[in-house]
Amino acid sequence: MKGNAESCLQDARDFRVDGVLPIARYGALGEGRSVALSGVDGSIDWWCAPNMDSPPLFDRLLDPERGGFFSLCPDEPFDIERRYRDDSNVLETVFRTASARAVLVESLNSGNAGRLPWCELARRVEGLEGTMRFVLKMKPGARAETANPYYSTVGPHKVFHVQRLLGLLIHHSAVQCHWSDAGITGEVTVSAGERATIALVVGEDEPLVAPSVEEVDGRIDLTDREWRAWASNVKFQGDARAGFVRSALALKLLLYSPSGAIAAAATTSLPERIGGEKNFDYRYAWVRDAGYTIQAFLAAGLEAESKAAFTWLLKQLRRHGSKVVFTLDGEQVPSVAHKRAAGYRDSTPVVVGNLAGDQHQHGIYGDIFETAWCFVNTGNVLDSASAEVLSHLADECADRWRMPDSGIWELADLQHYTMSKVSCWQALARAVELADQGQLPTTCRDRWHRERDRIRAWIEAECWSDEKQAFVMYPGSDRLDASIALAVRFRFDGKERLQKTLDAIDHELGQGEFHYRYSDMEQEEGCFIACSFWMAEAVARLGDTEAARARLHRLGRALGHCNGVLSEMIDPHTGEFLGNTPQGLSHLAHIMAMSTVAELSAHPSPQQGESP
Repeated sequence: MKGNAESCLQDARDFRVDGVLPIARYGALGEGRSVALSGVDGSIDWWCAPNMDSPPLFDRLLDPERGGFFSLCPDEPFDIERRYRDDSNVLETVFRTASARAVLVESLNSGNAGRLPWCELARRVEGLEGTMRFVLKMKPGARAETANPYYSTVGPHKVFHVQRLLGLLIHHSAVQCHWSDAGITGEVTVSAGERATIALVVGEDEPLVAPSVEEVDGRIDLTDREWRAWASNVKFQGDARAGFVRSALALKLLLYSPSGAIAAAATTSLPERIGGEKNFDYRYAWVRDAGYTIQAFLAAGLEAESKAAFTWLLKQLRRHGSKVVFTLDGEQVPSVAHKRAAGYRDSTPVVVGNLAGDQHQHGIYGDIFETAWCFVNTGNVLDSASAEVLSHLADECADRWRMPDSGIWELADLQHYTMSKVSCWQALARAVELADQGQLPTTCRDRWHRERDRIRAWIEAECWSDEKQAFVMYPGSDRLDASIALAVRFRFDGKERLQKTLDAIDHELGQGEFHYRYSDMEQEEGCFIACSFWMAEAVARLGDTEAARARLHRLGRALGHCNGVLSEMIDPHTGEFLGNTPQGLSHLAHIMAMSTVAELSAHPSPQQGESP
């Protein structure tokens, strides 16, 4: 996808509001261990290194005045065009000044055998027309005033330090650099046909490799070839393939290869409303997000990623029980701690940790069983240890479904949320199906069957509102919940009531092409991007694939300003992105909606919306 080109030349400072760029104007780079956010003005304002959940090396995104960054941009007014290379996470930004053009090529590099055992952030400038001078500034972050960066000379190398993290700046001789404890400044000039590469190599508590600049430069193109080889395995054809692959590539960035975990997003504390307080740390692995992502990978034909993530998920559930969220290393998520930072556009607090670590959500039962069913349905087999874990979870679900919980939206208000009950129904329905296929022990199969039917009857009796003509958020409430659109994917019975619920969600929660998560959220947050893709998918599964395709087309146009990197939310009035980014849930909802519409268009089913 191509990025937006400015209509007139601008000073680099003019791109920013309150010291930061709009969220949609950051591209994401990654290699399976960390993710960096690169702005259209040539500044990398976010990079947690060496891991996605490490303290940030660059954090200007959340602290414009004091935060760290790595900027490389022309020294005169410019405009830009930005795009990812086709089927790749290598990012290109073309700068145009009054007399010259040059391209910045950026990559978090990999090697011939996959992910490198160190982090290598590479940036190459190539002259296209005329002569352009670039200014370099690299300022390590102080980790919310808890660290004091400095540099030292070790052998032939200058090394920068941030607590236990250390790094090198690798560059061509044409790049002139000046070091101080405050960071690095420098410049490089390129004419047409010339190029210069600048890279950071970092590690923590480990010896640091010092590659040559030629090796680093070569790995930019190697990394591009590796991404394109990976993308060639994505199973989706048609005119919309480029958008489908772009979302798959974004999801791949969030797959933490050291463990197989899937991060919900690559950032913390990007606000759901500018100036608001709903700022959360999403650099953890939710059972829900991981389950949905595994399903999306399976839909894309990416079995290796699906298997790795599913194995990781089952292992954590075996170790810790029915927890909602884990760290990327499979440990308990820490309690929320506030950090000393100004926040994105003065939106505080800036936090580390997440309250969901102490919650119970019935949705995890449905998520893990739907994931297991999808895994088996593509021709795979469950082992006995995994079958035992799943059987215990089915028994637990059968015991606990009558209890209130925090719901899919992780609310402090414990209720009998309709979507939570649907998830319990879903879990036991899939458990019965897996037992009937010989994938799970049949000892408790009949009990699961009976409880499944009791849950369905309870939902029909308690959660339907004749006044709203919809399933409401919880019994006795008049609020609607857009996540109930997922009940269609989960094959919950009752096409007529589900269709009426979708109509009510469109009417009450819809705003343009987008949807709020649930009622009365207009003043608190933006529209939740995944909800609108869930709605499109549900419309397709209920039989109207043409209407679903039209929804996807309109959503594609409304989201076309982001280079294919989706955040959590969007302001439906301004189009401004909100919330953490890249947001896995947004991308996987996009993949599932596109996959469903394509499949049902090719193979219409008379049973859409009905459970067998």
